[in-house]
Amino acid sequence: MSLVSSALKRPIATMVITGSLLLFSVLTALKIPIDIFPKLNLPTIYVIESYGGMSAQQMEGFFSTRLQDQFLYVNGIKNITAKNIQGLTMLKLSFYENTDMAEASAQVALQVNRAMKFFPPGALPPQVVRFDASSLPVGQLVISGKSRSLKEIYDLAATRVRPAFASIPGLSAPPPFGANSRAITINVDPNKLRSYNLTADEVVSALAKFNVMSPSGNLRLDNSMYLTTINTLIKDVDGFGDIPVVSKNGVPVLIKDIARVADAADITVDYALINGKRSIYIPVVKTADASTWEVVKSLKKKLPEMQGLLPDDVNLTYEFDQSVFVVNAVKSLISEGLLGALLTGLMVLLFLRDLRSSLIVIITIPVSILIGLLLLGLFGQTINIMTLSGLALAIGILVDQSTVTIENIHQHLEMGKNKRLAIFDACREVAFPLLLILLCILAVFAPSFLMTGVPKAMFLPLSLSIGFTMIVSYIAALTIVPILSNWMIKADKYQYHHGALHAHAGQALDPAEVKQVNKHLKEELKEPGKNDFFERIKIGYMNVLQKNMPRKKWILPLYFIIAVGLAAACFLSIGKDMMPKINNGQFQVRIKEPDGTRLERTEDKVRQVLKIIDTTVNHNVSISSTYVGLIPSSYGSSNLYIFNTGTHEAVIQVNLNRDYHVNTDELKEALRKNISHSLPGLRISFEPIDLTEKIMSQGASTPIEVRVAGKDIKEIEDYAHKVVTKFSAIPFLRDVQIAQPLKFPVVTISIDRIKAAQLGLNVQDIARSVTASTSSSRFTEKNQWLDETKAYTYQVQVQVPEYVMNTMDELREIPLVKGQSSPVLGDIATFNTSYVPGEYDRSGPRRFLTVSANIHKKDLGAATTAIEHALKDLDAPPKGMKVEIKGMSSLLIETLSSLQTGLLFAILVMFLLLAANYQSFKLSLTVLSTVPAVIAGSLILLLATGSTLNLQSYMGMIMSAGVSVANAILIVTNAESLRLNYRDATKASVMSASIRLRPILMTSFAMIAGMVPMALGMGEAGEQSAPLGRAVIGGLAASTLAALFILPHVFAWTQRKAKLHTVSLLPDENEKELSN
Repeated sequence: MSLVSSALKRPIATMVITGSLLLFSVLTALKIPIDIFPKLNLPTIYVIESYGGMSAQQMEGFFSTRLQDQFLYVNGIKNITAKNIQGLTMLKLSFYENTDMAEASAQVALQVNRAMKFFPPGALPPQVVRFDASSLPVGQLVISGKSRSLKEIYDLAATRVRPAFASIPGLSAPPPFGANSRAITINVDPNKLRSYNLTADEVVSALAKFNVMSPSGNLRLDNSMYLTTINTLIKDVDGFGDIPVVSKNGVPVLIKDIARVADAADITVDYALINGKRSIYIPVVKTADASTWEVVKSLKKKLPEMQGLLPDDVNLTYEFDQSVFVVNAVKSLISEGLLGALLTGLMVLLFLRDLRSSLIVIITIPVSILIGLLLLGLFGQTINIMTLSGLALAIGILVDQSTVTIENIHQHLEMGKNKRLAIFDACREVAFPLLLILLCILAVFAPSFLMTGVPKAMFLPLSLSIGFTMIVSYIAALTIVPILSNWMIKADKYQYHHGALHAHAGQALDPAEVKQVNKHLKEELKEPGKNDFFERIKIGYMNVLQKNMPRKKWILPLYFIIAVGLAAACFLSIGKDMMPKINNGQFQVRIKEPDGTRLERTEDKVRQVLKIIDTTVNHNVSISSTYVGLIPSSYGSSNLYIFNTGTHEAVIQVNLNRDYHVNTDELKEALRKNISHSLPGLRISFEPIDLTEKIMSQGASTPIEVRVAGKDIKEIEDYAHKVVTKFSAIPFLRDVQIAQPLKFPVVTISIDRIKAAQLGLNVQDIARSVTASTSSSRFTEKNQWLDETKAYTYQVQVQVPEYVMNTMDELREIPLVKGQSSPVLGDIATFNTSYVPGEYDRSGPRRFLTVSANIHKKDLGAATTAIEHALKDLDAPPKGMKVEIKGMSSLLIETLSSLQTGLLFAILVMFLLLAANYQSFKLSLTVLSTVPAVIAGSLILLLATGSTLNLQSYMGMIMSAGVSVANAILIVTNAESLRLNYRDATKASVMSASIRLRPILMTSFAMIAGMVPMALGMGEAGEQSAPLGRAVIGGLAASTLAALFILPHVFAWTQRKAKLHTVSLLPDENEKELSN
């Protein structure tokens, strides 16, 4: 039993099922996660190891290479890259898409345990963090208090605010940024140490002996069990001052005699500035599978509760809210979709000129969209830019199925049939052609299942949203439309009278319908005065086709030459990007002082830069957030969100006022000029800030990145400088620089081991004394204090204050022997100042440097081509050196290649599908003859509107190809039926095209009208989705012209000598009789 007969047999049951599905669809729509992009399947694991005080070279040798060797045993790894800076190693393990990440995580953890056997003493287990491109900060939770110190605010953020994140689903929170963790500091005075003949290491030893964590035991007395405690731990901070270090003549020398004990913070290596003032903030990071909108909504509900945990003078605010962009983007796409649906409906009404029939067609739009949403939810998709773009695209196409059905119902009513029979025959007749059209449009999206990486992650949700709605639309056209037609259409309105409203199309063109079509045409030619607007257009159109038929031998080659030539010319000249550029009023800039600049000096420069930014934008800064310096070594995983190589770097994020509109490229150029004029020694580089750019960049800080990898760091550096010089000559490249710090200042202390041995010293004792004096004892001796009121433990550390240890003389005077003022460090060591790389990056066996650059008013494709030529012009790199293009450029090359392959594969699938249906390769090629026009039309409109060829516009082009084939199928199917009837391919093609004129114009105009709001790009995400709409409009407009004016000629030419009998190999009735 067919869909049509089943629906018509049980109309109430069909409508009840439809209503139930709509109810579930609405519930799904209310609960489905909302995000900016689909989940990108880029499985990554980071392994992070901190070891305070170690140089970048030591971190590489002791940790990075050892870990990298062990990870070679892990299955599914695509590549391993490592970054090594002072006190930190960070390895990025990228896996292939289909890797079982649960198993991979277990294997990584196992290999980390094995690698730890090679680590130096005191090394903590590395952090293993599962990370994804979609795991991004979606805002900042800013904690500020005018009367509180940074240390107090940081402690409140770490102990009260951050733990509350555990109850918010889909949220992870790194430690607070902006200060170092609370610590009990014992700041020793070198002069007092010398006066007592003490070393800093003796203070460390005393601390270890008199502040000891001892487990509690039990004492059983009489009938009771007592817990025994002993005051091995210091109870309050002041108690540390009373710890004896040594005893001189029976008089103890206490810590407070030689040092100042303070409840303070670890050594300061970073600051966070909100609007130029030191503050504390926690990045709000969503997990990969969480909805940005839901996460932020849950967090905002929790804010009053978090505020209640804080003192009254400490404020908690949520800034840099990325969910606003997500929600506004979704709202604008929904409004564009609704406006598109309204315009589509008006177009249908204009062409059908029957309110009831138009209403039936329009009803199928929300039904298909809502049930499509239900199916998207069942398949684990989210509401995002790609699924919404797909649904907005689908609105125009959905009309096609119902319109064809309604028009065929009108045709059968005109044949004098009663209403029930006319509707049944009409729907049964269109079922197969509509199925063929559906399969051809679905075939367009088949390549999305063969793609990999980012193209698949972006294209598949759009394919599913269109595919699901098209399938629902097909079912609706064969179930809901016939039922509503029975209930709503007035049959007597469609009894044929020339000059009155009547149908213009025939679908199956059986003998009865051919007779009817001929009768209509005869009357239209006999009484032209009674012809309506469409009939006059049809007669004129037929005259044009008949007039040009003799010229088809030169029209067709000319068409193909022009279409292919225009498509090729436009493809070569159009800009190519990953995603459309957007001006969303925010930017991020990294500033770099000379390598090794002190934190305070960098902070001063940041304040000057903030003033320049404020002046440049006419005081329209809404909020600014700056991070200056290094991530503290205690919180290595925070480097996933902000990675600075030293105290000479700072990252500034700026949000402009919503009512201040400016071209981002021009603003960045103005800032470059203003900053370089005021601060000539400062290097700057603009980086991705909005979610779209961050996700697309996959961790790259600039769109152009070239990796120079080799065995010798000096060779790599020399070649990288050549690349920088070459790139600086390219006029549209900006901020060209080597990303890694190469001139980091180092004081090299060279111990004379012979002298040390003669004085009874060993290197270990010397190193402990130097470490306690130049950094803190936390790197040599772990000691903790329990704050019983907060139930938190804090590090206790001995250190010489930074403001004291600030000359080479102080360094030389560090005492080395307990109880003696000499020898000092200067007696057994020499001191040299040199410059070394501050960061060592490694990929496999090679170290590498990265040359980064930004692009000014140029597309990524042109920039990539320019850097490829520039690299070819350079001398060949030395043996063993490898120069690779990385960053967004490599992703663009991969994506465009994947999409081009996808487009060709889609055309091949459609060709084979059509050949199977028509049992003819010639007819299949005839249908596909409109495709060159689609590609040319899409590219021409994209060029005319200043759009680039990107992920969105490519998808629009592929979509247009599918729809153009749908129109062509109806013309060719009718033409082939008429050819067998007329025995004349030319007459058949003209008649078929004239019959399909109104339906093709209607569906094309309806689709174009539906796409206009998207193509105008008026909403928040308008710039993102506009190229998609423009590509569809250009492709549809061109394919409509090709289908109406070129396709009939192609059919007449290819089928002029075609046989009139079937290609079936089964014996016919005559052959059966003869054999008998």
